[in-house]
Amino acid sequence: MAMAGCSLVSTFPLKLKPPKTKTSSSNLFHPELAFVTSHLSGIKISYHPSPTPLLAPSPKFLPLQPLARRVCPFTGKKANKANKVSFSNHKTKKLQFVNLQYKRIWWEAGKRYVKLRLSTKALKTIEKNGLDAVAKKAGIDLRKK
Repeated sequence: MAMAGCSLVSTFPLKLKPPKTKTSSSNLFHPELAFVTSHLSGIKISYHPSPTPLLAPSPKFLPLQPLARRVCPFTGKKANKANKVSFSNHKTKKLQFVNLQYKRIWWEAGKRYVKLRLSTKALKTIEKNGLDAVAKKAGIDLRKK
């Protein structure tokens, strides 16, 4: 027998009991709050019947927006997991993110500027080898950007 709002699902019959106290139980027994006792284990479970389901869908659906990942598309660099060590040598986990920058770089083959989000290491590599060579090695099509 399954009841709305109760997290315990059982195929065995359950019975509702008012709480046992020395004072009059009619004053303490609230009709909306009951105690469910299982016949097998004798576990008491607090139960509050609700007219609506607990996991009702939210009325507002927010559209999914693309997230800018913290990964360099040219080098593949991403965040590193590290320990932050205090003076008392207490270690806590932290993330060391990549130094990503938005840069406008002149693209010779396309005769235009291309706005890219890349790491500073990739920027140095582009200055050394050229934008076309680095993009070709990374498999990036610059015509889309």
